[in-house]
Amino acid sequence: MTVTASDTTARTGSEEFRPGTRRARTKRTVRLASRRPLGAARLLGPVAVLAAWQLASSTGLLDPRQLEAPSTALRTGAQMLADGDLLPHLAASARRAGIALVCGVLLGTVLALASGLSRAGEAAVDGLVQIKRAIPTLALIPLAILWLGIGESMKITLITLSVLVPVYINTHAALRGIDYRYVELAYTVNLSRWQFVRRVALPGALPGFFTGLRLAATMSWTALVVLEQINATEGIGYVMTKARDYGQTDIIVVGLVIYATMGLVSDALVRLAERRALSWRTSLGA
Repeated sequence: MTVTASDTTARTGSEEFRPGTRRARTKRTVRLASRRPLGAARLLGPVAVLAAWQLASSTGLLDPRQLEAPSTALRTGAQMLADGDLLPHLAASARRAGIALVCGVLLGTVLALASGLSRAGEAAVDGLVQIKRAIPTLALIPLAILWLGIGESMKITLITLSVLVPVYINTHAALRGIDYRYVELAYTVNLSRWQFVRRVALPGALPGFFTGLRLAATMSWTALVVLEQINATEGIGYVMTKARDYGQTDIIVVGLVIYATMGLVSDALVRLAERRALSWRTSLGA
């Protein structure tokens, strides 16, 4: 039987657009798997909420005694910045969050490595971290005050305990999820324990580590909101507490916007570091 060029072309064309064929799947994958970062498009949701909020305030749907308009909060924040009342409190909050984040990430990573690479380490560490995961930070405040007082050490310790949990959980899961064939390959090429950790375990755990780091960066600010309202003399939470006592909702909104902005900035920095550290990875959205 003779196959003509037209038959071949027709067959190729029908297979190209037939659902389930390889070429159709390839085109669909290329169309879906866009690797371009969203960038400023991530702000679309927050901008839409602010616009709706401003509209509700301008039309009288929102009572300014209960919640000031974003424009009013913006003017208040600019005035506080010009008067020099805002930056010292922002610096104090950033210092607490930064110190606790570094301590929590280091401690969570070390515990995840000890638990993920050793059965004995997992038996000793994992249960304790899971218990801490189940206990909210607010429940630890009374004991922390009794043990550490009401100063900076109490605040930083509680934020550190909150931060280490997502870092540990995600890094430990990534370590446990490493393909065992890589472990067998490491034994085959006679890698030492340290070489295995450096060349196989750590690169394999990086995606999970960065996921935990993103959660930890945001959680450091979330925990700070509560802890800065306990016997604090500086910080954004302290400013919000005073504003609550005097019914100044515009200042409360300024504090909330600052916390939200710092959380978004922290998340963006971690995303940037993740893209650079995992530039070898080819996945959806990488």
